[in-house]
Amino acid sequence: MAILPIFIPHAGCPHQCVFCNQKTISGQKNAAVSGAQEQIKRWLQWLRPSANNEAAFYGGSFTALDMKLQEQLLQLTDELLAQGIIGSVRLSTRPDCIDEERLTLLRRHGVKLVELGVQSLDDRVLLAAGRGHNAAEVVKAVKLLRNRDFKIGLQLMVGMPLQSFASVRDTVQQAVALRPDIARIYPLLVIKDTPLAASWYKGEYIPLTIEEAVRQSAWIYERLTRAGIRVIRVGLQPDEELCAPGNILAGPFHPSMGELVQSFLLREQLTDKLLALKGAEQVIIHCPARQESKLRGSKNCNMLYWQQLMTPTQIVVQKVSADEITVSAI
Repeated sequence: MAILPIFIPHAGCPHQCVFCNQKTISGQKNAAVSGAQEQIKRWLQWLRPSANNEAAFYGGSFTALDMKLQEQLLQLTDELLAQGIIGSVRLSTRPDCIDEERLTLLRRHGVKLVELGVQSLDDRVLLAAGRGHNAAEVVKAVKLLRNRDFKIGLQLMVGMPLQSFASVRDTVQQAVALRPDIARIYPLLVIKDTPLAASWYKGEYIPLTIEEAVRQSAWIYERLTRAGIRVIRVGLQPDEELCAPGNILAGPFHPSMGELVQSFLLREQLTDKLLALKGAEQVIIHCPARQESKLRGSKNCNMLYWQQLMTPTQIVVQKVSADEITVSAI
């Protein structure tokens, strides 16, 4: 499966969230149909036709666009569907821009999955972020989507203004109850030319550290996946414009945030098993080769952490062909 991304930066969105400078995040500056056509043309140079491919409108609040413009953009993907280049369409939007008329339009044009920019289900946090919607509108949007048989995605954030870890945990509990199909987790960054940047300069907003963001994101990831909700991304896509010097002013950015989270979860899962073997001369971690980098952690941090806990027991990693990580003592 391949994704054909079409960015419509900040298009249609009636609000300015404190953290949002969508043109920088998406790397695109033209939301018009011609801009979408250019992007599609560029991707078609390498995309192999398949019913498993999916066109995805990213960046803006798609269903907040003028209905005529929505139709024009979806006609572009209609052509791709008719030619067999893609088999479905997905888009992202705001929870308060979902209604029966809009969903009828989406269904008519092959949209199968709608991602909602939820960020939090704490009304106090939503208000501080300038989101312009409340938690009740999220619940209503999810119900409408489910009644029309759309797949549902929820996008959640950590590190928002006034957002405690307790607030994050409560949001996740509510999100699990909504039973989305997929989710994304985004640690909040301070991007230039945003209201949040002004608050950061004044010292009014303090972003999470990478360690805090990893811990909170890992907690969310574990709870969502345990509930059968697939987390398809952790952290913003590190595209060329976002990573250009001066765009990210502060915050827990890492180009491989998802791997940091996976590595942290492995550390949490294995620590007790290793400690149970403390005192042995050597403990062997039997690890599938594809998971070794996550097991070791960034700059070998997991191995260093375990070795400090286990001293004088020596810890050795042994690559195996099995699918699971196991431990044994000598």
